Amino acid sequence: MDVWSIQIPIPLVLAVVATVGYLFGRRRHGGNDELLFRSKRELRRARTVANELEKIAWTVRKSLARHNTSVNKFKERVSRLGAQEEESAWKELCREAEDILKPTLQLASQIASAYDEIRQQSAHLMTFTEVRTDPLTGINNRRGLDDALAAQFAMMSRYDQEFSLAIFDIDHFKKLNDEQGHLQGDRTLKELARLLDEFARETDVVARYGGEEFVIVMPQTNLEGACTLSERLRARVEHQMGLTISGGVAGALDGDTRDSLFSRADEALYSAKASGRNCVYAHHGEHTELVAAEDVSSSLL
Repeated sequence: MDVWSIQIPIPLVLAVVATVGYLFGRRRHGGNDELLFRSKRELRRARTVANELEKIAWTVRKSLARHNTSVNKFKERVSRLGAQEEESAWKELCREAEDILKPTLQLASQIASAYDEIRQQSAHLMTFTEVRTDPLTGINNRRGLDDALAAQFAMMSRYDQEFSLAIFDIDHFKKLNDEQGHLQGDRTLKELARLLDEFARETDVVARYGGEEFVIVMPQTNLEGACTLSERLRARVEHQMGLTISGGVAGALDGDTRDSLFSRADEALYSAKASGRNCVYAHHGEHTELVAAEDVSSSLL
């Protein structure tokens, strides 16, 4: 087989094409600054996914090319040895097999790793589709969130790749709805979703969890890093929107499930609410602790 003809799997190619069509359609039918902003961010995310897929394909191609050369040499040597009948030929064959075994096992490991990376990028592609999008805010819904979490748990199980999760809740949202009306409440939800999506990194997954709750999944991020990002985000929301949010952060642990991870983040969020709101708490496995506010004035400019 010609190793240079190897392509990204067809389903992923179709997913990329569907993503571009979806984004184009949104830009045509949206027609306002909010949708245009969101489309630009989604295009940046899509470009990141495309770059990652390209790197995976290039790595696999190079590995296959090197291995193809080794296999051809092995075949030639086996053919020459096949014409000999003495015991020395058998011993030589054993040595040749041993020489080809190590690079073959290395290739198998690389392909397995590439498969997992493709699965992870597939999860990122899934977040673009309509069925995983919250109709009000345009960010991920619960289905998109569950798919992203499943991908992160798979990577943690296979490669011990850590990740963290943060839950944010708008303080006194019911009062805002009662006093200013549901239309203003919806505008607030959309503005907050946009701010969260703008602030998050391109590898993060932002989702509306329900009502006025939002979730950010942060791949390859430990609890300390997630706390820093979450506290900066809380301060930015207060600065730019004039409202406050509370947050709960938890890092995924060995043996965690979706429910156990959410349970700790929820407990941290409850601690933030109980302590007066407008703050972030982190769950450290056995207890919750306030995330200290830092001087983030430079990051708000």
